[in-house]
Amino acid sequence: VQLQASGGGSVQSGGSLRLSCAASGLTFSRYVMGWFRQAPGKERELVATISRSYDITRYADSVKGRFTISRDNTKNTVYLQMNSLKPEDTAVYYCAANFISSLRAVIENIGGYNYWGQGTQVTVSS
Repeated sequence: VQLQASGGGSVQSGGSLRLSCAASGLTFSRYVMGWFRQAPGKERELVATISRSYDITRYADSVKGRFTISRDNTKNTVYLQMNSLKPEDTAVYYCAANFISSLRAVIENIGGYNYWGQGTQVTVSS
């Protein structure tokens, strides 16, 4: 299983970025997907997660209303649209995947994911 994250960069506060995570080596539609982030000196935390069925999502309180997670099972890709970015969103963002039998379940705990991408840096300046 390989997860390749991309789309990070440097933006000013209030700007937008769209992260992508392309998956290979797995039957993508059978996996719940998540985005996590880790800022310097802090623990890795959940940003968002999405079910196999596309319609169940969960977000960290800090990003609700600003970030949107989505997936395209035909392209084996999960996305994270980030709007109204703030300096506190600065972190390395990781995508993660785990097999799950339920179509409409999500996984919110970091320990629930077996596969991780390499991370992409997002830097938001004030």
